[in-house]
Amino acid sequence: MNPVIPALMRRGLRGSLAALAAAGLCTAFAHETVPTPGLPPGITLPPTSEAVPPAPAWDGQAYRGGVVSVSHPLAAKAGADVLARGGNAIDAAAAIQFMLNVVEPQFSGIGGGGFMMVHLARHKRSFAIDAREKAPAAATPAQFLLSGVAPAQLFGVASTSGLSVGVPGTLAAVDLALRRWGTTRLADAIAPAAAVAENGFAINRFLAANIANDGGRTSFQPETAAVFRPGGVPLATGAVLKQPDLARTLRLIASQGPGVFYGGEIGQAIVAAQQRSRSPVAAEGAGRMTLQDLKDYRVVIREPVQVDYRGWKVTSMSPPSSGGLTVGQMLLMLQGFPIGDAARGYGFGSPATLHAMTEAMRLAFADRAVWMGDEDFVHVPKAGLLNPDYVATRAALINTSARMATPAAGNPLPYDASFSGNKATRLAADETDEHRPSHTTHYTVVDKWGNVVSYTTTIEATWGTGITVPGYGFLLNNELTDFNFTPTANAATGNPGANDVAPGKRPRSSMAPTIVFRGDKPVMAYGSPGGATIINSVLNVTLNLIDHGMSIQQAINAPRLSVTSAAGGISCEGVEAFMQPRFSIATQDALRALGHTGLGAPGSNGCLNPIGSVQGIVIDLESGRQYGGADLRREGTVIGLKPRKADGAKGSEDD
Repeated sequence: MNPVIPALMRRGLRGSLAALAAAGLCTAFAHETVPTPGLPPGITLPPTSEAVPPAPAWDGQAYRGGVVSVSHPLAAKAGADVLARGGNAIDAAAAIQFMLNVVEPQFSGIGGGGFMMVHLARHKRSFAIDAREKAPAAATPAQFLLSGVAPAQLFGVASTSGLSVGVPGTLAAVDLALRRWGTTRLADAIAPAAAVAENGFAINRFLAANIANDGGRTSFQPETAAVFRPGGVPLATGAVLKQPDLARTLRLIASQGPGVFYGGEIGQAIVAAQQRSRSPVAAEGAGRMTLQDLKDYRVVIREPVQVDYRGWKVTSMSPPSSGGLTVGQMLLMLQGFPIGDAARGYGFGSPATLHAMTEAMRLAFADRAVWMGDEDFVHVPKAGLLNPDYVATRAALINTSARMATPAAGNPLPYDASFSGNKATRLAADETDEHRPSHTTHYTVVDKWGNVVSYTTTIEATWGTGITVPGYGFLLNNELTDFNFTPTANAATGNPGANDVAPGKRPRSSMAPTIVFRGDKPVMAYGSPGGATIINSVLNVTLNLIDHGMSIQQAINAPRLSVTSAAGGISCEGVEAFMQPRFSIATQDALRALGHTGLGAPGSNGCLNPIGSVQGIVIDLESGRQYGGADLRREGTVIGLKPRKADGAKGSEDD
């Protein structure tokens, strides 16, 4: 670990570029040639190909009246306007969520669900609101084994049919959060989004690209095509998108409350819409949700997962999400490596650092595939998975000289005091379903009082099922495809079938909205979309901040590395100019020499795939200043507020 970091820990993490430069962190890893552990003899590489670059201007802009970091500027403005009017972080988060349904309909909305991490500054309390979608009461473990569909087409057919629609939770979560911890009414949170839906907005290049390259999802259903492909022509960048049906729906909820959604006329329309199916499965692919399933839906308040990493308390989402446990496992495994110490070969982007990260990912994802699911239905051995002795057995499998063979899941049960059943297992290597990466959205808010919201919200795949509720203008999720398509429960081997489908069960998620504390005070908060890559995006940013000494914007800009299964190869990025420092060709060749797959032929650049979209904030504990960082992988936007000295009123400043 860089020797300057302990001093930053004592003072509170500095978000400003000036403080980082003064500490020497901006150039600590530049052009230093060191022996790289674990490489074949004679290979010596610089840890990175470039110096850590200067950060964008907003990295040094400090605020005290609150900060929002969101993937779309209109949603960021909606949240900042709430803060400027005296609302708190929960109020702002609600307004952002409804606006995202309008301006990023392909990623999230009231037809989906998510996880909201909340820290209440006054009470020094942190908790998670679980609004994950649920399987309907008629769900069965083998429901995705559709007859007459080739395995290669199974996911595509199932994920665009009503069978994959889970009971939505987003509206219930926002309503609960506002009633318990907010200061504004649900109708007030909805009003800005309803206005933009009715009046329209110019779509950005990201939405235009998602329409043009949608795999057919905006064409399969006529209501969806009418909105996003009028006359059969996909909307282009700059086109004005008006959504009158969605505006009417939002105002209906504002006037009648969530009951109209969970049981009223909107609920009835949801039930009818999810009975649609794709050819060739006909009735077999129809959804099984009833109006009673909607009436029975409840959000759950859960205790987050927390691990200690080099003196920082990393707090993230608990089951049914695998996010917090998997990130926690990886951090604890990597704690035994000198990540961030360039002199020992573990600077940012060095082969040794990337190799250790990759192997920790593979081990943690092997455990995730077997042990993680909805703990309301199966025992998730949280204590065992994070037990230091168990983690040490997993970390001991990392060979610094070569890629390990495909690891099987470990057995955390003997380390889990809360489990009283048979602790013997004979688990094989990971063979469970891992579907295509999903598209989601994440945003982060801090208010002037220090309340924090870190919220990941989704309809699962881009465009969800592609089914727009007729007359109501919002898309339905395909979240149930996060369950195992083939049941895995096996008493003979000890596999608990943690993520097999069951009535009322929530599918395993990867979402990892995260808040990092120093003592009992929040210092950083962030999260990401991206399906299973969410976990690795959060890991990358955590290491960048804590071990590599980056500012929040540098940590977000830096290229990421990801592996999402025990057998998987490396996916990495670096083609965009802002993704600095790069993973050099020499570094990639070193990883190939260690046996890693996924990077293509020697001498080529295999880091081509964009990963995630992180939005985050940092709070300087010494000064109370607040900083934001937003991701250019989408239209990331930071807006901060400064109190006016003259009268104490709050003005908004967009940086």
